[in-house]
Amino acid sequence: MRLVFAGTPEPAVPSLRALLESDRHEVAAVVTRPDAPAGRGRRLVRSPVGALADEYGIEVLTPPRAGEPGFLARLAELAPDACPVVAYGGMLPQPALDIPRHGWINLHFSLLPAWRGAAPVQAAIGAGDEITGASTFRIVRELDAGPVYGVVTEKIQSTDTAGELLDRLAVSGAGLLVSTMDGIEDGSLRAVPQHADGVSYAPKVTVADARADFTVPAVAVDRHVRAMTPEPGAWAEFRGERVKLGPVTPAEGPALAPGELLVERKRVLAGTATAPVRLGDVQAPGRKRMAATDWARGTRIEQGERLT
Repeated sequence: MRLVFAGTPEPAVPSLRALLESDRHEVAAVVTRPDAPAGRGRRLVRSPVGALADEYGIEVLTPPRAGEPGFLARLAELAPDACPVVAYGGMLPQPALDIPRHGWINLHFSLLPAWRGAAPVQAAIGAGDEITGASTFRIVRELDAGPVYGVVTEKIQSTDTAGELLDRLAVSGAGLLVSTMDGIEDGSLRAVPQHADGVSYAPKVTVADARADFTVPAVAVDRHVRAMTPEPGAWAEFRGERVKLGPVTPAEGPALAPGELLVERKRVLAGTATAPVRLGDVQAPGRKRMAATDWARGTRIEQGERLT
């Protein structure tokens, strides 16, 4: 099939690469978010998907909005049979959805109808799900509610961060997306409506959402910090300043008040509503990320001080 691929961040790259390497499909162009300033110099940088398309000499479209007349006209000229989408990051208006004859086919990193929305991987880890996966579905106007073509499943490991889990899903999901395109092309695959039961939502995670709450059980603190790693990054306040926290581990130790710190020779503990957690990495303002023990030695934590 003739395809126009839409995607922006690194997790979309395996899918684009898999489609480019498929001998059954032609990627005629790529749609991605506009170049954005990055680094100390704030120079404009191409998105990871756009950069890969440049390597292959493929046309890159960067409309500020997918409803712009110029973009819609160019998309119609390209005449795609289908538009596969992975984490594009922009709204797709109905005029754009109507152009490809097989529609826009989204790869979403959850087992729909669970965790519709922008942060399904973070939500699955934070909720303590044991199994997650990826789904391909046809985009409709309602958020992530279109009929599903296929799924792959993935076990959530007890130490998975959102970044680690997303990396695995990006690879397995790429294979699913290619097989979905194959099935649509040869007519062997039909989309099935999502069940009305089991719908849950995973809205975009903000920096405020990433604040760690030590008044909940240790297992919940552990899940929350892993869900926020690497983005936007879990944090707590210490001495009135924000410190970023790497993954923590539920640990055995003395009873501590929520957030209360205990510095030992080889570990730093923080109290929760149940058992303490052992801190992993800590990053203080203006400092590099370091092991919690190194942070504690440099900070000279006093008895009774807390993370809040």
